[in-house]
Amino acid sequence: MGKTQVSTEALRSPNGVFSQATTIEATGRLVFVSGMTARRPDGEIVGVGDVREQTRQVCENVKAAVEAAGGTLADVCRVDVYVRNMEDFAKIHEIRAQYFTEPLPASTMVEVSKLAHPDYLIEINAIAVIA
Repeated sequence: MGKTQVSTEALRSPNGVFSQATTIEATGRLVFVSGMTARRPDGEIVGVGDVREQTRQVCENVKAAVEAAGGTLADVCRVDVYVRNMEDFAKIHEIRAQYFTEPLPASTMVEVSKLAHPDYLIEINAIAVIA
């Protein structure tokens, strides 16, 4: 699969771990990963009150789902990130940089008033293309 990070001077450079756009040359499977939260397989919520630890667990969960479908995080071309506090942007991207490398996936991050559990601080869904 040929994944390319798109960049143009006509747009402001991203200030986080994402690209302005991502192109995919693909003949493969699309994998749609549902919103992942900071729950471990045993059901425990990791990092209550700690957005870095929750982001790490969420990224591990996204990784596990993509790997179960036969891919890797390098196959992820888009993520949507839902956060309880946009002030956590830098902390979240600090952790995301440990999981996503160039060419980076396209990304949208929005602040929401609530997630499915009051202890959740972040949720991420993803789209991957697996050759």
